[in-house]
Amino acid sequence: MIKQILSKLPRKSSKSDTLASAGSDSNNNTNLGSSIQCSNGLNVVRRMSSAVFPSMVAAGAEAVEPHLSFKDVPNTEKQKLFVGKLNLCCVVYHFNDPDKDQAEKDSKRQALIELVDFVASGSAKFSEAAIAATCKMCAVNLFRDFPPKYRSNSTGGETEDEEPMFDPAWSHLQVVYDLLLRFVSYSSLDVKVAKKYVDHSFILRLLELFDSEDPRERDCLKTILHRIYGKFMVHRPFVRKAVSNIIYRFVFETERHNGVAELLEIFGSVISGFALPLKEEHKMFLSRALIPLHKPKSVGIYHQQLTYCVVQFIEKDPKLISVVIKGLLKYWPVTNSQKELMFLSELEEILEMTSTVEFQKIMVPLFRRVGCCLNSSHFQVAERAHFLWNNEHVFNHITQNRQVILPLVFPALERNTRNHWNQAVLNLTLNVRKMFCEMDEELVLACQSKLEEEDSKSSMAAEKRRLTWERLEIAASFQPMGGGGGNISFLVNPATCSVTC
Repeated sequence: MIKQILSKLPRKSSKSDTLASAGSDSNNNTNLGSSIQCSNGLNVVRRMSSAVFPSMVAAGAEAVEPHLSFKDVPNTEKQKLFVGKLNLCCVVYHFNDPDKDQAEKDSKRQALIELVDFVASGSAKFSEAAIAATCKMCAVNLFRDFPPKYRSNSTGGETEDEEPMFDPAWSHLQVVYDLLLRFVSYSSLDVKVAKKYVDHSFILRLLELFDSEDPRERDCLKTILHRIYGKFMVHRPFVRKAVSNIIYRFVFETERHNGVAELLEIFGSVISGFALPLKEEHKMFLSRALIPLHKPKSVGIYHQQLTYCVVQFIEKDPKLISVVIKGLLKYWPVTNSQKELMFLSELEEILEMTSTVEFQKIMVPLFRRVGCCLNSSHFQVAERAHFLWNNEHVFNHITQNRQVILPLVFPALERNTRNHWNQAVLNLTLNVRKMFCEMDEELVLACQSKLEEEDSKSSMAAEKRRLTWERLEIAASFQPMGGGGGNISFLVNPATCSVTC
């Protein structure tokens, strides 16, 4: 009886059975949740490992799986996915071996393209976390040391005869630069927050990249730095100072830099925006940085951009013309005919903007140099100097100041008519001389008379020197007298053997 009653009572479950059943239930629930997650595509938020994004986990944030596409997540999670992809792209791969890590490289490039498209769509919101992640990713991928330069020449930069060198990692770098450009150009970017990350250190590292031998990279940097200068007004003085330091080092130390042309192209636009009157800092940049840039042998690489910057300064303040022309005369090439041609072209462009008052300040040293160019044995230099008379503005200045200019250049014109080897230069000389005769024939005759007088004096001095040397040679030809082998000194009257130079 008792056994029958006990058998009808419910039996108490054991502890192990309870644990087993609980485990199986939890497994079932997990599998169910996983199937719902895969089918719906909505519940994509997962707790990420602290080994991947420690800062996010420390802040108690939830991140989205970075390998997902933006179209596969709801709008509320896209910002987290954006930051996650930025962190994922902080892994840098080497491209020396094109076959190594090919799948990972393709995956990273795809992620970078998705980031660029997301920012371009205008959906991105650059919170402080997103700004920090963007700057970090760009810094990790872009800021690097370049290999030692092995160019055979010592002129610095690329020359016209050299093929440009392309970075093998450009497939990734190009997309990173595109993202950085869209970031600094983003209309809703909070500059007050962004300047904490786009700081002086970031800008200095960015400027270092201008020495890249890849022209595509320098072109991207040019656009980005110009946008940073325009958007981050607080950094403008620092950018100007940093670029000045690069130019100083290039001109006075290394004469090697690949990005001078791009930096000058940026500053051509910057100078045009200077307020009037010009600050002393800006005038110092002209006199200490731009004018000395005429000195290096490689000036031909960036001369067009340099001339534009100088012209922009003169348009702002025409009184700077005398400073510029004196600087040109200081660095005027003596043995480099190609540089001399560039200087003459720049000089003509500057003279077209010169007022009469400023022209009179520099016309004497200027036309002394022009006279040397008229006599140049390099026919292109001589031709280019003669072409100054074809410029109407320059010709008017010469006409108004012919009393000073003609005596300076007439000897050079006369020497050309006598013995210049090139027929084209001889014809140009005759044309210029004809212009002066039509302008003021009396002055031409006076200059010719003075030149003949100077030639006569020069011939007399040359004959006097010849006779003096003959007397010295005769005196030196006498042998010492006596057999003792002693030296006999001859006293020579100083007035007799004076040499006129």
